[in-house]
Amino acid sequence: MIEQFVNFVIRPPRAEYNPDQYLWEPEFTLAGRKYKRIDLELSNERNQTLKCSHYVPAVIPENTALPCVIYCHGNSGCRADANEAAVILLPSNITLFALDFAGSGLSGGEYVSLGWHEKQDLKSVVSFLRKNKEVSCIGLWGRSMGAVTSLLYGAEDPSIAGMVLDSAFSNLYELMLELVDVYKIRVPKFTVKMAVHYMRRVIQRRAKFDIMDLNVVQFAPKTFIPALFGHASSDVFIQSHHTDRIHQAYAGDKNLIKFDGDHNSARPQFYYDSVSIFFYNVLNPPQFPSACSNKLEKYYNRGAGTNESLLYEIINGLRAAGTDAGSSSAAAASFTNATKSVVELLTERVNQLSVKNDSDLDFLLDENHNLTEMEENTAESHTQDKANRQNEECCSYTSSNRESWGRCSSLGAASDVSSSGERPRVSDHKHKSMTLRALATPLRRIRRKPLTIPKERKNRSLWKRLNQERHDMGESLTQRFRLCLQGQSQHKRTKSS
Repeated sequence: MIEQFVNFVIRPPRAEYNPDQYLWEPEFTLAGRKYKRIDLELSNERNQTLKCSHYVPAVIPENTALPCVIYCHGNSGCRADANEAAVILLPSNITLFALDFAGSGLSGGEYVSLGWHEKQDLKSVVSFLRKNKEVSCIGLWGRSMGAVTSLLYGAEDPSIAGMVLDSAFSNLYELMLELVDVYKIRVPKFTVKMAVHYMRRVIQRRAKFDIMDLNVVQFAPKTFIPALFGHASSDVFIQSHHTDRIHQAYAGDKNLIKFDGDHNSARPQFYYDSVSIFFYNVLNPPQFPSACSNKLEKYYNRGAGTNESLLYEIINGLRAAGTDAGSSSAAAASFTNATKSVVELLTERVNQLSVKNDSDLDFLLDENHNLTEMEENTAESHTQDKANRQNEECCSYTSSNRESWGRCSSLGAASDVSSSGERPRVSDHKHKSMTLRALATPLRRIRRKPLTIPKERKNRSLWKRLNQERHDMGESLTQRFRLCLQGQSQHKRTKSS
């Protein structure tokens, strides 16, 4: 029994996964923008190989450095646990670095140390990123063992911009005593401490660290990095009073969020919102406005008194968003001598945003007139073009984030997939208990069975939805142009953070 408990601490079940299946693709699209995954290997101070992945935008403007968040996984975890973090951070122009700690995942090493040696692994990653000219400031996001690792490293490196600490334990020795009661290990009460001290010697001999040194509370008063603490109120593995003690002793700017769930449950949406806002504030990522958004920005900032040449330019930008780059330049020249009014051009543009009749929906149906997953290049182009038009024409940073978080929610509801990438069907009661481990499977690999809705009903539903979308967008754009033409100088755009 003692031997099993020792292995439970320093040799938990190791995550075995296929990077091609459980990580994001080497090139992928998220919230209408393209990103890439760069795989690399680093070595720690013990000459052990660390498997790592760096998620960055596919195109970064010249002489621009982006902030980076290092995701530190928990016990029995791996870098695939960072898939959820990519959905939260990448749309905000914050890059993400994920790694398998030594002894975990695909990295070298035989044992884990619950943060003690992992601190040196984290130091190797930070040193690597410091040498990268495309990386500015660095933040840490740790969960369970990863949160302890972040705290231990943060006490030594005050240059870290901010830390998110989810479910950290305050003292490993006390945690081991608590776990004896939680898991009802059959050891007589008077021998519990004696057994723990015996395990201490075994762990020190095998994993080369002393469990008595992992007292995180003593490092908290020495750390001044802004930190966001999080803990599930029903966590019985690491009880919430551990985070309470660390938070109380922490010297830097801090905030504590409690939420429903247990140690491994999916985190609620408001927690992800808080994490996104926290990193946005402490890392200050730069923004990459598109050509269309630049034109709209000129419109919003100038307010009243804007001449119609600028309005033609804005409409041209909206039209160019739906066409290729080669045709947009020709369209721009034609607007100079345009004879149509602004309202007529606006109406024309809005009419081009949606379908006209049922036949325009045929690309959504297969030969059996079933609504299927769009996997071919043609169908993908329809979906991608529509997403790009929404992002460019609405120029809504907030909507992009909501789309990302919605995707995160759907990923959290997914279960482990087979090697073929198909999504197994699960019952409702299992659907609620799934953990964030399912986030290792990106949404792009999930395929659904065709629906069996009659063609006429599907066409009417899709036509009605897309037509409503056209109407809403037309109303919004018409109102904005009307305000501009009427000379209301108070009409300003409110940016979303």
